[in-house]
Amino acid sequence: MKKIIITLLVLMSSAYADAQTQTIYARSSVRCMGVELDGSQTLRVQGYGRNRLDAKEQAKKNAVWAVIFDGIREGTGGCNMRPLVTEVNAKERYEDYFNLFFADDGPYKEYVSLKDTKYRSGGRSKDKLGYAYDLTIRVLRAQLKERLKADKIID
Repeated sequence: MKKIIITLLVLMSSAYADAQTQTIYARSSVRCMGVELDGSQTLRVQGYGRNRLDAKEQAKKNAVWAVIFDGIREGTGGCNMRPLVTEVNAKERYEDYFNLFFADDGPYKEYVSLKDTKYRSGGRSKDKLGYAYDLTIRVLRAQLKERLKADKIID
């Protein structure tokens, strides 16, 4: 009987852990809204943080991170699906560079713009742990690519 109870507890805890992983993944969704003629991409990004400001800053970081490493796979067509950095172990190889780049008040802020955001258009929610915000963010992809080339991260 004890073995059955222990087995059930293990199964329930693994299902709970899987649900938590899916929730965290969902908190960083990035969708393409369109592409501007200057090469910038307008994205709908979700950020999560302990307060409103943290959530908005995390959304900006998530947008730039997606353009650099993940590529944009969801949303309307037109966004460049291919990430800027395609090197296999680039995150680890250039870890010091990207830690400074994505630091609070880091250089990543030069490549995001909120001028496509309409007043009160950001979806928001709150749970026991913090806030989630959906923002419309324009990422200056062409300028970001130039920066990464100048810093010899990409060719």
